[in-house]
Amino acid sequence: MIDVCLLGCGGSLPTPYRSLTSLLVSYNGRKILIDCGEGTQVSMKMLGWGFKDIDVICFTHYHADHVMGFTGLLLTIANSGRRRPITIIGPNGLEKVFRGLTVVAPVLPFDVDLIELDCKYDDNFEDKIFRIDDMTIKAIPVDHSVECISYVICVNRKRKFNVEKAKENNVPMRLWKVLQKGSIIEEEGIIYRPEMVLGEKRKGIKIAYCTDTRPLERIVNFVSEADLFICEGMYGEEEKVDKAILNKHMIFSEAATMARSADVKELWLTHFSPALLNPEEYLDNAINIYENTYLGTDRKVKTINFE
Repeated sequence: MIDVCLLGCGGSLPTPYRSLTSLLVSYNGRKILIDCGEGTQVSMKMLGWGFKDIDVICFTHYHADHVMGFTGLLLTIANSGRRRPITIIGPNGLEKVFRGLTVVAPVLPFDVDLIELDCKYDDNFEDKIFRIDDMTIKAIPVDHSVECISYVICVNRKRKFNVEKAKENNVPMRLWKVLQKGSIIEEEGIIYRPEMVLGEKRKGIKIAYCTDTRPLERIVNFVSEADLFICEGMYGEEEKVDKAILNKHMIFSEAATMARSADVKELWLTHFSPALLNPEEYLDNAINIYENTYLGTDRKVKTINFE
């Protein structure tokens, strides 16, 4: 199973009633954080999942509401006793932004590995991925006023060992355990592969996070059949569509349309405008298109189990 927490659902500016945008994913003792708006560590402290095990921090883009909590968070992680390296992923300009944000935190007790992704879209962009244990992070560029990336986190489910298949393929029993772990073995001129002892592939878990952007067909393909699709809904009102187009954001109904087209299991709307005081008043604009839509709230948590 995998635990997901929307740490903050606000966009643009911090408010007394809504934390700025950030998402935390936890699986098997490893954590991935996407975006780090101002006050992220306060929300994390309230959540109580800890800081030490954050292994990867992903940035969608470098607007202030997505990055201004980063410096304080790094210092809190340092104070937690973290010594293992941390990986930071983001679009072009990551190194410059990192150096600027860490001027007041020049010495950290762990190494930081920066992975800067080119936001030029091509057919191979989804191959630019990062793996951590059984989790895979994928990224595609989207359509915002600055270079911006959307992410998908996939938890790969291991295939079961199949005794009958191993026997049918005449695999020596002494090799079973090694092959089950994914190794390829050559012995007496015969190559033994994991596929010779493993059962059918099993469905994993897919979580998609998309903000800030206009709707795109490639986003629909990217998030297709996600177990959870977390998508910006900057504005709830239908009449705000022109403003959304101008500022390269989305309204509720546009996010819902993508969710329906992508056949996701569940949609959470997030990144609400500070002027959107009561997003529940406009939720029907999304539900009428995609029924399984929910409003994001600060520290909204969901546990997703393997089928």
